[in-house]
Amino acid sequence: MDRLRQDDPPQIGPFTTLARLDAESAERTVPDRRYLARSADGERTVLVGIPRVGADPSRWALEAEGARRLALPGLLPVTEVGGTAGFPWYAAPYTPVLPLPAVLAAYGGPLPEDVVRGLGAALAQTLTAVHAQGVVHGGLSPASVLVTPGGPLQACFGAVRAAAPDGVARAGLPGLDPGCLAPEEASGAAAPGQLGDLFALGSVLAFASTGHTVPERGELPAGLREVVGRCLARDPADRPRSAAELLPLLNAPTRVPDPRLPSAPAPAPPAPMPGRVVAALAAQSAWLLAAELPVAREPFTSPSPQKVH
Repeated sequence: MDRLRQDDPPQIGPFTTLARLDAESAERTVPDRRYLARSADGERTVLVGIPRVGADPSRWALEAEGARRLALPGLLPVTEVGGTAGFPWYAAPYTPVLPLPAVLAAYGGPLPEDVVRGLGAALAQTLTAVHAQGVVHGGLSPASVLVTPGGPLQACFGAVRAAAPDGVARAGLPGLDPGCLAPEEASGAAAPGQLGDLFALGSVLAFASTGHTVPERGELPAGLREVVGRCLARDPADRPRSAAELLPLLNAPTRVPDPRLPSAPAPAPPAPMPGRVVAALAAQSAWLLAAELPVAREPFTSPSPQKVH
C-alpha cells in the first residue's frame, strides 16, 4: 500500500481515494490502477480499479463487467462497474488484502513450500470453477493474486484481452508480466486459453517460491519442481489437461508415507500465512480504520476592502 500521488484521482465515482493498493515498484506489471477508497458518508470502504494510462477504456470496461457477472468464489467480488466511456471503474468490497508481491515483501523473501502449496491449490480450485463455465481468466499473474485472511482472490480478470488493442495477446503489452504469458500467447499465435491460464498459474507458483516468474529448475523447491515444471511447459500439449489435474500434486503430503501404515497419511491442511504477512494485513486494516476523508476546502476569496475612517 502506498500513499496517493499528485497524478492519482481524488475521486472515483462515488468514492474518495485514500491510498494506492500497489507499491510504485510493482506498477510495471499491474494491469489496473488500484486504490483503497471510501464512500462520502464513510460507511463503505472498497477496492476500486481504473484502467492504466494509455489502455483502451472500452475493452477494459468490458472485462470488468465480465468479472462482475461471473461472481465465483475465489475471484475478486466485483460488485459495481460504473463511470463513463472514457473513465470506467469497478469496485469490490474491502477486506484486508495484499497483492502477492507485497506478501513476499512483508515476509522478506519467497514463501515456504507448504504455504505455496496451499496458495496453489486454492488458485487451481478457482481456475477449475472458472473453466467449468467455459471462461478463460486471461490475466493471472503475481499482481492479480490478492491474499486475504480468508484465502487468495484472483483479480485482473481478462487483463491480457483488455491490454491487446486488436484482441491478440503478445509480449510487451503494458501492465502484463511477460513471464506469465504462455509462449503461444506471447508470440501472438493464440488467443488466451485455459492452457494459458495453467502456464500463468505455474509462473505465479514460481514467483511465490523463488521471487520471480521465470526461474531455473534448480531454484524451485524439490517438492514443487514437477507441478511447476509441467505448468511451464512451452508446448501446451505437455501441460496438465486441466486445473483439476493439478490438485492432487499440490495437495500431496510433502513427507514420504510410511509403508508400515495401513494407508497413506492424509494431506495436511493448507498452511496459514506467516505471521509477518498477517501483521501486514492487520496494519493495513488499522491504517484504513484511522484514515479520515479529506476535508473539502472552501474556495479562497480575497477579503472585501474596508473603508478607512
